[in-house]
Amino acid sequence: MSGDGVARSSAIMASGTLVSRVLGLVRTQQLAAVVGVTGLTADAFSVANTLPNNINLLVAGGILQSVLVPQIVKASTQGEAGEAYVDRLITLSLALMAGLTLVATLAAPGLVWVMSDTQDAQARSLAVAFAFLCLPQIFFYGLYTLLGNVLNARGHFAAYMWAPVLANVVALGGLLAFRFGGLPLQAAPGDWNAGMIWLLAGTATLSIVAQGVCLIIPLRRIGFRYRPRWGFRGVGLGSASRVAFWSFLAVLLSQVGFVVTSQVLTRATRLADQEHIVAAGKASYDYAFLLFMLPHSLVTVSLATALFTRMSASAHAGKTRDVVADFNRGLRMPAPILVPISVAGFVFAPMVTAIFFFGEPLAKTNAVAGILTAMLVGLVPFGWLYLVNRAFYAYEDAKTPFRLQIVVTVLATTINLYAAIAPVRYTGIWVGVGQTVSNLVAAAYGLELLRRKLGPLRLGLTLRTYVRLVVASLAAAALTVAPVWMLRSHLSESRLLQLLALAVMGGLYLSLTWAFAHRMRVAEVGELLAPVLRRVRR
Repeated sequence: MSGDGVARSSAIMASGTLVSRVLGLVRTQQLAAVVGVTGLTADAFSVANTLPNNINLLVAGGILQSVLVPQIVKASTQGEAGEAYVDRLITLSLALMAGLTLVATLAAPGLVWVMSDTQDAQARSLAVAFAFLCLPQIFFYGLYTLLGNVLNARGHFAAYMWAPVLANVVALGGLLAFRFGGLPLQAAPGDWNAGMIWLLAGTATLSIVAQGVCLIIPLRRIGFRYRPRWGFRGVGLGSASRVAFWSFLAVLLSQVGFVVTSQVLTRATRLADQEHIVAAGKASYDYAFLLFMLPHSLVTVSLATALFTRMSASAHAGKTRDVVADFNRGLRMPAPILVPISVAGFVFAPMVTAIFFFGEPLAKTNAVAGILTAMLVGLVPFGWLYLVNRAFYAYEDAKTPFRLQIVVTVLATTINLYAAIAPVRYTGIWVGVGQTVSNLVAAAYGLELLRRKLGPLRLGLTLRTYVRLVVASLAAAALTVAPVWMLRSHLSESRLLQLLALAVMGGLYLSLTWAFAHRMRVAEVGELLAPVLRRVRR
């Protein structure tokens, strides 16, 4: 795939991700209206609906993502033998996911107990009821990842990124039916009946079913025909199983760390409820993480997904120089967008959350803003670590990402344990700080390990680009922070005026950042703005 091909594929994926994320934001707003921004009910659904995501990460995120693309790219050169190999990979993956889904669903009460610190019996019962309906999502999350990576390995990226749009439409339909169907909003845990539980959790699961099953259509259109094949010994799955083993350990370790995170955050909700104060809990963290992941998904993931296929092919062919070139491209291309967003959290996060959860008390929206700001500081190293891991996976090396995950989990868990004893109002912020610090240290360590593997990474230009963008962003923030905070205090009664102020001041901030960076000769800014400037000149 050429450089233009990577950019084109990234743009296609980014467009799907953008539509999906916009719908996801609307979905999240409706969810907050149904269950609340903070509190016992919000945390009960958050814990239950997060369980399938966490367990899916053990299989789909940890094993399938890291194994399938390199293995399928390799198999594509082997004719009928390669097709049989891919069929066996899919058969084995489907069988494992089905078994895991069954076991996890039966273990719903125990999983809720592990992930939650709540001592409210009604809240725990509600979380378990939600979990029974949400945990079947595991199989269909895995199906989505499995079929999507088959498409990606064959150079078809669009369907994988557009399928979540369908999922968000289905889930949003359920939430709108709940909100405008005469059902009580933000009800206490003991006030939920079977119909309310089925409507909320059932449509959440139905959305993931649609997301996975819809990928069968584009696969058939490109001529892919799957035939179940059993018998896995002696067919070359050894390297795949080694990658899968280390990938599984890495994600298992991350989930052990997340158990601590979930316990700490649900404990904060419990203490805040007892003390009758507002504090960020598990649901608040989820809302902040969704906003945090928006730029990462639109920019870093879209680019890295396209580059991963190319890096895997180059690694298989022994073209180290091409791998290094693509790796640097993956670091530099997102920088003009991600660096300004990282700094923007200090200026705009309270306004963003107040608009997003308009109508909620400012104390609750500010609780989400605190976590979001702490996370956004680490947006860039989060992306670096993501790309470093993809570079190692391209060489079918999953052991090194496991070592990096040890760093992330140990540092984040240490800070989370401090968050548990910090004043409850600041627990969520410390959890966000833990995420930022752990990803920064792990990314730096990963770059050093990658240098040892590939030789010089030629990062001089990349580092200079980031330093200049940070300086430009801080200068722009200094010029906009006062008017933003003044406008926020005067326009708090009108969502429309706040949106207008955010658009104007956000546009001014980004324009100033890019103008300063362009004066400092950041080439990537010129490349980003070139199409717009050409149209203006015309």
